[in-house]
Amino acid sequence: MTKHELDKSRSAAKYEARARIIKAMAHPTRLMLVDRLSTGECCVRELTDLVGADISTVSKHLSRLKEVGIVEDEKRGLQVWYRLRIPCVMNFFGCVESVLESNCSIECVRKPK
Repeated sequence: MTKHELDKSRSAAKYEARARIIKAMAHPTRLMLVDRLSTGECCVRELTDLVGADISTVSKHLSRLKEVGIVEDEKRGLQVWYRLRIPCVMNFFGCVESVLESNCSIECVRKPK
């Protein structure tokens, strides 16, 4: 394999890894869970109450986030507690909010009241 082919392969792998992380967050429930965990660790029961879904569903969402390294868990007695593994993921939320605000201002200019 040439150096160019190797660089291209590494670059493709990096984009694939990024896509896996973004896809893991691409669900409203998971975004809600990450947002809540940005304020501190939380047990599954509290997250279930927040989301309004059964424990199995919330656990699946948390597992998806854990797979890509966004959250980590710790078993304490009978409960499992979750926290953000990489809190800077909230910077991504800030960027998304900026895009939403920009879209809104563009829409407001296009559609005068």
